[in-house]
Amino acid sequence: MSADTSALVTGEQEATARLSTVDRFLPVWILAAMALGLVLGRTVPGLAGVLDAVAVGSVSLPIALGLLVMMYPVLAGVRYDETHRVLADRRLLVTSLVINWVLAPAFMFALAWVFLADLPEYRTGLVIVGLARCIAMVLIWNDLACGDREAAAVLVAINSVFQVVAFGALGWFYLQLLPSWLGLPTTSAEFSVWSITGSVLVFLGIPLLAGFLTRSLGERRLGREGYEARVLPRIGPWALYGLLFTIVVLFALQGDRIIAEPLDVARVALPLLVYFAVVFTASLLIGRALGMGYPRATTLAFTAAGNNFELAIAVAIATFGVTSGQALAGVVGPLVEVPALVGLVYLSLWAREHLFPEPAPAAEPTPVRGARP
Repeated sequence: MSADTSALVTGEQEATARLSTVDRFLPVWILAAMALGLVLGRTVPGLAGVLDAVAVGSVSLPIALGLLVMMYPVLAGVRYDETHRVLADRRLLVTSLVINWVLAPAFMFALAWVFLADLPEYRTGLVIVGLARCIAMVLIWNDLACGDREAAAVLVAINSVFQVVAFGALGWFYLQLLPSWLGLPTTSAEFSVWSITGSVLVFLGIPLLAGFLTRSLGERRLGREGYEARVLPRIGPWALYGLLFTIVVLFALQGDRIIAEPLDVARVALPLLVYFAVVFTASLLIGRALGMGYPRATTLAFTAAGNNFELAIAVAIATFGVTSGQALAGVVGPLVEVPALVGLVYLSLWAREHLFPEPAPAAEPTPVRGARP
């Protein structure tokens, strides 16, 4: 075994060891939740009626609670007072904003029309996924790849705020205005910009505010180290619980359609795989070309490639309905994202040895386990 290969293996082993056993098997839990949802959907009659008996807007109460629960622990783990650190690095900030809010959504729009031109519901769902920039699991992938943890936390905070402000307008642009300019079909007349904006404010704004207040009050009482050592590990697992609960319910409602149309599910997964690979690789190379160094270049890549499927699912459900193709496109996302980005962690560790020959300083060991499973 060569020295380079030995170093790579060591880096991979150290990175993998950072996750607990529960986190390391996250793809297994997601697959199990999907299977359980399919079984419930096939064996429990009248399940949809029970879930829709009480609703928050157009979203059933159980799903609304699941979405809020999975978002809150993530946003409680963000260090909101570190914004100045990235704001001082204008090169990283501007590059991240351009990739996240201009290039990546445009690329997903193109992929949606190339791969799903004949499936308008899935196409629209994929476009919505492209607009939902990652604010959660990216912290885990970035840490596994030995990226800059503080920069990732700051970019996540910026993305969180920016989504509240811009998501509705971008949804209108990519689903109505741009297709009309290109002579392509737009969404139905029932599409509502205000519905998307309202969904973002509820399912992102509420947990964002709650997370900010939790961290602010927690640090004031316990200090930063005490908060991250005592509070985050306790609330962190609830992100996983919320995610799995939501997946079970969604797959219970979508079960018949998934079983009846497996090819459609595969067609939604394919452009997502292309998206992850291209956006991540391009962002990593852009960071290298700009001289960011490995830690910040890999942070740039992961924050660009990841998507906030929780938000995409919430928006799709509230706007188009819980059993819509748009919602199914969002549900397929976590199944594809987890193994894809785990693979990109190993690609990053390989790139550290071959594309970034300069020594990469180790990031300070800050707890990320509580950020999100």
